[in-house]
Amino acid sequence: MTSRILTVPNQLTFLRLAFLPFFIMAIHYERYNWALVILFVAGLSDALDGLLARGLNQKTPLGAYLDPLADKLLLSTSYLELAIHQKIPWWLTILVLGRDVLLLMASAVIIITVGYMSLPPSIWGKLTTLFEITLIFLVLVLQIRESPVLATAKDACMYIVAGLVCISGLHYSIVVSRRLHTGA
Repeated sequence: MTSRILTVPNQLTFLRLAFLPFFIMAIHYERYNWALVILFVAGLSDALDGLLARGLNQKTPLGAYLDPLADKLLLSTSYLELAIHQKIPWWLTILVLGRDVLLLMASAVIIITVGYMSLPPSIWGKLTTLFEITLIFLVLVLQIRESPVLATAKDACMYIVAGLVCISGLHYSIVVSRRLHTGA
Protein backbone atom coordinates (compact mmCIF):
# COMPACT_ATOMS: atom_id res chain seq x y z
CA MET A 1 0.00 0.00 0.00
CA THR A 2 2.76 2.46 0.92
CA SER A 3 4.46 1.83 -2.43
CA ARG A 4 1.28 2.98 -4.23
CA ILE A 5 1.26 6.19 -2.17
CA LEU A 6 4.96 6.99 -2.29
CA THR A 7 5.35 6.71 -6.04
CA VAL A 8 7.87 9.06 -7.63
CA PRO A 9 5.10 11.18 -9.22
CA ASN A 10 3.31 11.52 -5.85
CA GLN A 11 6.58 12.46 -4.16
CA LEU A 12 7.04 15.20 -6.76
CA THR A 13 3.52 16.44 -6.02
CA PHE A 14 4.30 16.48 -2.27
CA LEU A 15 7.45 18.44 -3.11
CA ARG A 16 5.37 20.93 -5.09
CA LEU A 17 3.06 21.32 -2.08
CA ALA A 18 6.14 21.91 0.09
CA PHE A 19 7.17 24.78 -2.23
CA LEU A 20 3.90 26.60 -1.55
CA PRO A 21 4.78 28.38 1.73
CA PHE A 22 8.14 29.48 0.31
CA PHE A 23 6.44 30.80 -2.82
CA ILE A 24 3.95 32.78 -0.73
CA MET A 25 6.73 34.15 1.49
CA ALA A 26 8.77 35.15 -1.55
CA ILE A 27 5.86 37.17 -2.91
CA HIS A 28 4.91 38.55 0.50
CA TYR A 29 8.44 39.80 1.16
CA GLU A 30 8.77 41.03 -2.44
CA ARG A 31 11.50 38.58 -3.37
CA TYR A 32 10.07 38.26 -6.86
CA ASN A 33 13.18 36.68 -8.33
CA TRP A 34 12.87 33.83 -5.80
CA ALA A 35 9.14 33.56 -6.43
CA LEU A 36 9.87 33.22 -10.15
CA VAL A 37 12.45 30.48 -9.52
CA ILE A 38 10.03 28.59 -7.25
CA LEU A 39 7.23 28.94 -9.83
CA PHE A 40 9.54 27.59 -12.53
CA VAL A 41 10.67 24.63 -10.39
CA ALA A 42 7.06 23.90 -9.39
CA GLY A 43 6.09 23.92 -13.07
CA LEU A 44 8.90 21.53 -13.92
CA SER A 45 7.93 19.18 -11.11
CA ASP A 46 4.30 19.28 -12.29
CA ALA A 47 5.28 18.37 -15.84
CA LEU A 48 7.69 15.70 -14.64
CA ASP A 49 5.23 14.03 -12.28
CA GLY A 50 2.68 13.78 -15.09
CA LEU A 51 5.22 12.27 -17.47
CA LEU A 52 6.46 9.81 -14.88
CA ALA A 53 2.95 8.80 -13.79
CA ARG A 54 2.12 7.85 -17.38
CA GLY A 55 5.57 6.59 -18.39
CA LEU A 56 6.13 4.40 -15.31
CA ASN A 57 2.47 3.40 -15.06
CA GLN A 58 2.33 4.94 -11.59
CA LYS A 59 -1.04 6.68 -11.77
CA THR A 60 -2.73 6.48 -8.38
CA PRO A 61 -6.06 7.67 -6.96
CA LEU A 62 -4.10 9.81 -4.48
CA GLY A 63 -2.18 11.41 -7.34
CA ALA A 64 -5.41 12.05 -9.24
CA TYR A 65 -6.61 14.16 -6.29
CA LEU A 66 -3.30 15.62 -5.10
CA ASP A 67 -1.94 16.87 -8.42
CA PRO A 68 -4.84 19.19 -9.30
CA LEU A 69 -5.12 20.20 -5.64
CA ALA A 70 -1.45 21.27 -5.63
CA ASP A 71 -2.01 23.25 -8.82
CA LYS A 72 -5.14 24.93 -7.44
CA LEU A 73 -3.44 25.81 -4.16
CA LEU A 74 -0.48 27.36 -5.98
CA LEU A 75 -2.69 29.35 -8.35
CA SER A 76 -5.25 30.45 -5.75
CA THR A 77 -2.68 31.58 -3.21
CA SER A 78 -0.69 33.32 -5.95
CA TYR A 79 -3.68 35.36 -7.02
CA LEU A 80 -4.61 36.15 -3.44
CA GLU A 81 -1.11 37.22 -2.43
CA LEU A 82 -0.57 39.23 -5.63
CA ALA A 83 -3.92 41.00 -5.10
CA ILE A 84 -2.96 41.82 -1.51
CA HIS A 85 0.21 43.43 -2.90
CA GLN A 86 -1.84 45.21 -5.58
CA LYS A 87 -0.06 43.46 -8.46
CA ILE A 88 -3.27 41.88 -9.76
CA PRO A 89 -6.66 43.59 -9.48
CA TRP A 90 -9.11 42.28 -6.88
CA TRP A 91 -11.91 41.85 -9.42
CA LEU A 92 -9.80 39.28 -11.28
CA THR A 93 -8.75 37.52 -8.08
CA ILE A 94 -12.39 37.25 -7.02
CA LEU A 95 -13.31 35.74 -10.41
CA VAL A 96 -10.47 33.20 -10.22
CA LEU A 97 -11.19 32.23 -6.61
CA GLY A 98 -14.94 32.18 -7.25
CA ARG A 99 -14.49 29.67 -10.07
CA ASP A 100 -12.26 27.53 -7.86
CA VAL A 101 -14.90 27.57 -5.10
CA LEU A 102 -17.53 26.59 -7.69
CA LEU A 103 -15.38 23.64 -8.82
CA LEU A 104 -14.74 22.51 -5.24
CA MET A 105 -18.40 22.76 -4.30
CA ALA A 106 -19.48 20.87 -7.42
CA SER A 107 -16.89 18.17 -6.70
CA ALA A 108 -18.09 17.86 -3.11
CA VAL A 109 -21.73 17.57 -4.21
CA ILE A 110 -20.82 14.91 -6.77
CA ILE A 111 -18.85 12.86 -4.24
CA ILE A 112 -21.61 13.14 -1.62
CA THR A 113 -24.49 12.33 -3.98
CA VAL A 114 -23.12 9.81 -6.47
CA GLY A 115 -19.60 8.98 -5.33
CA TYR A 116 -16.52 9.34 -7.48
CA MET A 117 -17.19 10.48 -11.03
CA SER A 118 -14.43 10.87 -13.57
CA LEU A 119 -14.44 14.39 -14.97
CA PRO A 120 -11.35 14.82 -17.10
CA PRO A 121 -10.21 18.40 -17.59
CA SER A 122 -11.70 20.15 -20.60
CA ILE A 123 -9.81 22.23 -23.12
CA TRP A 124 -11.40 25.30 -21.46
CA GLY A 125 -10.03 24.30 -18.06
CA LYS A 126 -6.59 23.64 -19.50
CA LEU A 127 -6.55 26.98 -21.34
CA THR A 128 -7.69 28.77 -18.18
CA THR A 129 -4.87 27.20 -16.16
CA LEU A 130 -2.31 28.01 -18.87
CA PHE A 131 -3.31 31.68 -18.97
CA GLU A 132 -3.59 31.93 -15.16
CA ILE A 133 0.00 30.69 -14.87
CA THR A 134 1.12 32.93 -17.73
CA LEU A 135 -0.34 35.95 -15.95
CA ILE A 136 1.44 35.09 -12.69
CA PHE A 137 4.69 34.65 -14.64
CA LEU A 138 4.25 38.03 -16.38
CA VAL A 139 3.44 39.80 -13.10
CA LEU A 140 6.53 38.35 -11.42
CA VAL A 141 8.82 39.17 -14.35
CA LEU A 142 7.49 42.74 -14.40
CA GLN A 143 8.37 43.11 -10.72
CA ILE A 144 11.97 42.22 -11.57
CA ARG A 145 12.29 44.09 -14.86
CA GLU A 146 10.13 46.81 -16.40
CA SER A 147 9.04 46.27 -19.97
CA PRO A 148 6.28 48.13 -21.82
CA VAL A 149 5.74 45.12 -24.09
CA LEU A 150 5.37 42.73 -21.15
CA ALA A 151 3.12 45.22 -19.35
CA THR A 152 0.80 45.28 -22.38
CA ALA A 153 0.92 41.48 -22.56
CA LYS A 154 0.04 41.31 -18.85
CA ASP A 155 -2.93 43.62 -19.29
CA ALA A 156 -4.22 41.58 -22.25
CA CYS A 157 -3.63 38.35 -20.34
CA MET A 158 -5.75 39.63 -17.43
CA TYR A 159 -8.78 39.97 -19.69
CA ILE A 160 -8.11 36.63 -21.35
CA VAL A 161 -7.97 34.99 -17.90
CA ALA A 162 -11.24 36.70 -16.92
CA GLY A 163 -12.98 35.48 -20.07
CA LEU A 164 -11.63 31.94 -19.78
CA VAL A 165 -12.54 31.73 -16.08
CA CYS A 166 -16.14 32.56 -16.97
CA ILE A 167 -16.27 30.21 -19.98
CA SER A 168 -14.62 27.29 -18.20
CA GLY A 169 -16.77 27.74 -15.08
CA LEU A 170 -19.94 27.75 -17.19
CA HIS A 171 -18.73 24.79 -19.25
CA TYR A 172 -17.91 22.80 -16.12
CA SER A 173 -21.34 23.56 -14.66
CA ILE A 174 -23.08 22.37 -17.83
CA VAL A 175 -20.99 19.18 -18.06
CA VAL A 176 -21.55 18.30 -14.40
CA SER A 177 -25.28 18.98 -14.68
CA ARG A 178 -25.61 16.76 -17.76
CA ARG A 179 -23.56 13.98 -16.20
CA LEU A 180 -25.63 14.05 -13.01
CA HIS A 181 -28.91 14.00 -14.95
CA THR A 182 -27.85 11.10 -17.16
CA GLY A 183 -26.27 9.24 -14.26
CA ALA A 184 -23.08 8.64 -16.27
